[in-house]
Amino acid sequence: MSTQNEKFLFSEDRAPAPADGDPWKILVVDDDESVHHVTRLALSRFRFDDRPLQFVSAYSAHQARQAVLEHPDTALILLDVVMESETAGLEVAQFIREEAGNAAVRIVLRTGQPGQAPEHEVIARYDINDYKEKTELTSSKLSTLLYASLRSYRDIVELEKSKRGLEAVIEASAKIFELKSMDQFTHCVIEQMSSLIQSGCNSPVCQTDAFAVRRSAGGFRVTAALGAFQEYVGSMLSQVQEPAIREAISAALENGASTLTDDSYTGLIRNRHGLKTLLYLQGLCGGQSELDRTLLNIFERNAAIAFENVDLLDEIEQTQSEMVLMLGETIETRSSETGHHVKRVAEISRLLALEYGLTEEEADIIRLASPLHDIGKIGIPDAILNKPGKLDAQEWETMKTHTTLGYDMLKSSSRKVMQAGAVIARDHHEKWAGGGYPANKRGEEIHLYGRITAVADVFDALGSERCYKKAWPLEDVLTLMREERGRHFQPELVDILLDKIDRVTEICRSNRD
Repeated sequence: MSTQNEKFLFSEDRAPAPADGDPWKILVVDDDESVHHVTRLALSRFRFDDRPLQFVSAYSAHQARQAVLEHPDTALILLDVVMESETAGLEVAQFIREEAGNAAVRIVLRTGQPGQAPEHEVIARYDINDYKEKTELTSSKLSTLLYASLRSYRDIVELEKSKRGLEAVIEASAKIFELKSMDQFTHCVIEQMSSLIQSGCNSPVCQTDAFAVRRSAGGFRVTAALGAFQEYVGSMLSQVQEPAIREAISAALENGASTLTDDSYTGLIRNRHGLKTLLYLQGLCGGQSELDRTLLNIFERNAAIAFENVDLLDEIEQTQSEMVLMLGETIETRSSETGHHVKRVAEISRLLALEYGLTEEEADIIRLASPLHDIGKIGIPDAILNKPGKLDAQEWETMKTHTTLGYDMLKSSSRKVMQAGAVIARDHHEKWAGGGYPANKRGEEIHLYGRITAVADVFDALGSERCYKKAWPLEDVLTLMREERGRHFQPELVDILLDKIDRVTEICRSNRD
């Protein structure tokens, strides 16, 4: 091998990629300079799928290993067997598959000494795709070999791309199915749609701006956005100013189908009642393939199913919430108390829970469950429940049983809201310093849900008219709450109530009897 060949000649005829596609990379590994020259000459006019060839040359096994690592997108390797050693090419083939982990590149062994590496032994032992004697490879046969090899490589790459795309769709779909809040869910849909589009982008910088709109009573409203469109959140779709966006959305709506261009994607997601959600993504990298379109369609169908499920879940939760409120209000009505007391207790409890540091999910569970705090009163006789004066000792003992009655009614349920309702019913009359009922618990022995509901319940009860008393003025209510800080109520919860009293009184005003 000549001295000049010891220079590693990577991509020596590297030409800029033509507009109709990047070149196919062909790695020629041979210690004979003339083999490189003849191969390039024979294939100088060769094109496949309207794409030319780009040659990368290596003159030793060592250089070949470097080239394989630096050019992982090589389509075909024409690999000499005998170079530094009689098995140098075979060792390179083994390196490509096992150490470099490149299963896609097509490997064709070329040898001028076939007796040293018998074809049947080589094919059986090494993961190569063809074995040729150098004397066999005329110009026409070399072209035939390239057509077969590149066609095979192209199909393998497309299959791998399809696999990765489907994996991305599955991962993206899994993430959106995990969310239950409609706002969070909608935001996640456009995030995952954007990620899915960017995963097929060849550009190192691919910024996608996106927004989603949901049909409401007044029309379509922007409920989630990414990038430059975040300012539109809360606005009506008619307030979006950009003409290009309005035209793209109008075209999709007119055609009744999602549209994908080089720069934008407009997705129409329907449920059983018709068009419910519209997605718009702008800033795509261009050149979306048929596979990209197929993957987007699959994700779109998954998103439609997920939207349907979230809508149904929301409907079920709203129904459950209304039923719990109605049940709580029925109990309050039976005891001749104010019907909206349970609504106020529910919203005040949620506020206290959030300010105390509980999650949105837990705060919502408390909001849904707290209306059940007095459900045990259904088992208390009317004569005691509606007695206008003070209860005697026996009547008071009967009245106190409403806590355990309520707990026993709800405790067997496996539902989170009912389980929370059970502990609230049982513990909301316990006192922080002890002396409450039914179990004379104190401090953190009392379930947090019961501690929170106790503050909300007493605050609202004192400020509401009952059969046995007039409503207290706000200042008198706050004075008592301060006095009972650390005695009846957990101090931190009273502090939160006092600190957020404006929001608490607004809840009371919004839910007047």
